[in-house]
Amino acid sequence: MGLVIFLIALVLVIGFIAIDAYNRLVTLRNRYKNAYTQIDVQLQRRYDLIPNLVETAKGYMKHERETLEAVITARNTALAASSRAAQRPGDADAMQQLESAEATLTGALGRLFVLSEAYPDLKADRTMTQLMEELTSTENRIAFARQAFNDAVTLYNTKREVFPSNIIAGMFNFTIADLLEAASPEVRSNPRVSF
Repeated sequence: MGLVIFLIALVLVIGFIAIDAYNRLVTLRNRYKNAYTQIDVQLQRRYDLIPNLVETAKGYMKHERETLEAVITARNTALAASSRAAQRPGDADAMQQLESAEATLTGALGRLFVLSEAYPDLKADRTMTQLMEELTSTENRIAFARQAFNDAVTLYNTKREVFPSNIIAGMFNFTIADLLEAASPEVRSNPRVSF
C-alpha cells in the first residue's frame, strides 16, 4: 500500500514538473514574440518616416535621383522582410532576411545623409530637420526594442535547453529562436544624422 502511494505521488510530482516546464516555455515564447512586436512598431515608424524624408530631399537634390530611389527600394525591401519576421519572430531565416534588409536600408540612408551635406538649403529646411530628429529618436527606440527582444529570446532558449525543460521542449516542438543582431559594424550603429 505504501509503495502504491509513493508511486502515485511520484507520478503527480513528475506531472506537475512537466506541466510547469511546459507553461514556462509557452510564457517565455509569448514574451519574445511580444518583444518582437515592439521592434515591429518602431520599424514601421521608421519606414513611415523615410518616404517623407525622401520627398523633402527630392526638392533639393534633383540630381541625386539614383540615391533617392535606392533609399525607397531599400525601405520597401526592409518593410517586406519586417512583415515576414513579424509572422515568424525568432525564425532563423526571417531574422537573417530582416538583418540583411536593414543593413541595406541603413547603408542607403547613410549615402543619402552624406549627399545631403552638399545641400545647405536642405540642411536648413525645417521639415528635414524634424524628420531627421524623429528618425534619430526612432533608431534609438529600435535599438532598445532589439535589446529587449534578444533578452527575451535568450531567456526562452536557456529555458528550453535546461533539464527538465529540454525534455518537454523536445516533446512539444519548442524550437530554438534566433536573436536579431546587426549583421555588420555599420548596422550596429545608428545612421549618422547631422543637420
